[in-house]
Amino acid sequence: MQRVLRFSLMATLAYVVLTFAAGLRAHSLALISEAGHNVSDALALLLSFVAVYFQSRPPTDAKTFGYQRAGVLAGFVNALTLIVIAVLIAIEAVHRLSEPVHVQPRLMMIVAAAGVLMNGVIAALLWRVNTDVNIRSTFIHMLGDTLSTAAVIIGGAAILWTGQSWIDPALSLAIAALIVWSSLSIVRETLNILLEGTPQGLSLSEIRETLRLIPGVEDVHDLHVWSLGSQTHALASHVTIADIPPSESNRILEEIKTMLHSRFHIDHTTIQFENSGCEVAHGCVMAVEEVQMHAHHHGHSH
Repeated sequence: MQRVLRFSLMATLAYVVLTFAAGLRAHSLALISEAGHNVSDALALLLSFVAVYFQSRPPTDAKTFGYQRAGVLAGFVNALTLIVIAVLIAIEAVHRLSEPVHVQPRLMMIVAAAGVLMNGVIAALLWRVNTDVNIRSTFIHMLGDTLSTAAVIIGGAAILWTGQSWIDPALSLAIAALIVWSSLSIVRETLNILLEGTPQGLSLSEIRETLRLIPGVEDVHDLHVWSLGSQTHALASHVTIADIPPSESNRILEEIKTMLHSRFHIDHTTIQFENSGCEVAHGCVMAVEEVQMHAHHHGHSH
């Protein structure tokens, strides 16, 4: 994965220089906006590269969950950066619609064709190693670049055929809209993880009802589910059971653990058992055990 990101970063930086120089020479806002878009892609690739490095580092006493959210944070920053760049492109495009600038469509098409090839190859490589929201946000960057650069070729041909320079800023507005649209989903997903919201695709009510179906489980409350990273979910809950021996409660605990792993793909869980004989369920904790099981299936008692 790091090799793919390193190659993609070097190729993107080279294309940024080419596109910006060509955009100035051709007086093409579409090409200059592509250069700006590719600067954000270079930043996205750099952030992804750094995030992949940090994600591979083991947990420590200071960072007990490790650095799983490094990739999530990188994806969030990438998406916000893209939206800011899209707004700047749109502002300049609106200005040029009122004051058209003559462009060189042939140069636009030549440089854009090189961009389609480069971005297409990078997007294909990232798709092969697409594992989390960090890489997915970078993949969307490159896929958006491929499509928007292809649009520059079409725009160059239209300008060459009609001689209408307004096509260039109009094309830039379309590229800006594409950038915003592709970034908003990443912003929503990463923000939900950073705010420790319920992971997409999981329902607390469904988890609660499924836990209650396990023999021996009488009630489930104080249920919380969140994401440590884009691929790792955690759960904490109080589970009410009868006043039974610890050996029997261990059987219930194993069934809860197996069900959460197989049905909901949750491996990091903290289950606190409570005695159903207590008058106030939330305030009564059995002295039997509070068990925490980590994603690598290690557990310990509290």
